[in-house]
Formats: sequence, structure tokens, C-alpha cells
Amino acid sequence: MKKVIVFLFLSLLLSCNSGKRKPQGESEFQRKMNTKFKDASTSPLTKSGLRKFKGLTFFPINEKFKVSAKLTKTPNGKVFNFPTTTSETVKYKKYGVIQFSIDEKDFELDIYKDPNPRIDYKNHLFLPFLDETNGKGSYGGGRFIDVLTTDIKEDGTVTIDFNTAYNPYCAYNKLYSCPITPRNNSLAIAIEAGVMDYKK
Repeated sequence: MKKVIVFLFLSLLLSCNSGKRKPQGESEFQRKMNTKFKDASTSPLTKSGLRKFKGLTFFPINEKFKVSAKLTKTPNGKVFNFPTTTSETVKYKKYGVIQFSIDEKDFELDIYKDPNPRIDYKNHLFLPFLDETNGKGSYGGGRFIDVLTTDIKEDGTVTIDFNTAYNPYCAYNKLYSCPITPRNNSLAIAIEAGVMDYKK
């Protein structure tokens, strides 16, 4: 009888500890992503995908893909109608151009802002990009990086961490409408950083 009680106690203890298990990930970004995707109230996954979810796959963290970029603002930037993965369009205004170097090669990307953001997104910038890993380890439609206007330093530079690049929600669930990355934001380099392609 004592053995049965001890066994039940150990089983209960292990189940409690497993409930408090830390989310998977080597960085705060990765842990936050896995926590978000595991939670049915915040996950973009389908019901089937959520049941099978064991964690997102990430490229190894690589500090060379965390760069200091020069931001040149475009105060009179054009408002673009971005096509999406559905019949909808979304509007983004060109906020500026960022310039940076990786492996002694120079690159630039356009960065955008919602012209009519929700109050909780008033400081958010939108940085979509394509690179040479698309369809070869990363999502074929490109990835996004979130940047905040409050991240911009007084000298006009901003840190861009490609280790925090993530997939649009339509990579996980076709019910989502996602802006399509413009071809001019293609990088002639393999950005082996951030979230990898989702295997359904």
C-alpha cells in the first residue's frame, strides 16, 4: 500500500513540474514565440496543427545577423497598397530605407509603417524581406521583423536582429491574410537566422 501511495505522489509531482516546464528556445524571442504558438488563445495554428505542435524550428542564433543599420527616413514616403495572400490589400507608408553590411557586403531594405495604426501599434515599423533561404529552409514567401520607432538612436542608427525574423501567419494557416513582401526587399544573401519554414 505504501508503495502505491509513493508512486501516486511521485506521479503527481512529475505532472506538476511538467506543467511548469519552461518554453523551448535559446533566446527570449524564441521562448516567447513558442509560448504564443502553444497557447490556443494566441496561436495562429489550425486546431490540428496545435494538437501536434512541439515547438517552432529556428536557425541557430548567429550574432553576425544582428546588425547596426543606418536609417534614412522618407518623410514624404508614398503609401502603397500591398497585395496579400487573399483578395484583400493593406496600406503601408514607406517610412525610410535602412542600410547595413553583412560579411563586408552592403545591403538596403525599405521599411514601412501603417499610416493609420491602432494605438498600441503607433510605434511599430514593418520590415518584410526576402533572402536566399526562401524555400530552402525558410518560408518561401519571405519573413518579417518588428522594429519600433523608439529603437532608433539619436545618430539615426537602429539595430536589426535577423535572429528575430518570423513567418507571416499564412505560413501556418491559410485563413490568414498576409501582406506579400515586395520584390525590391530581396537580399542577395542567405539569412540563416530566425524562424525556419513550418512543416505541416
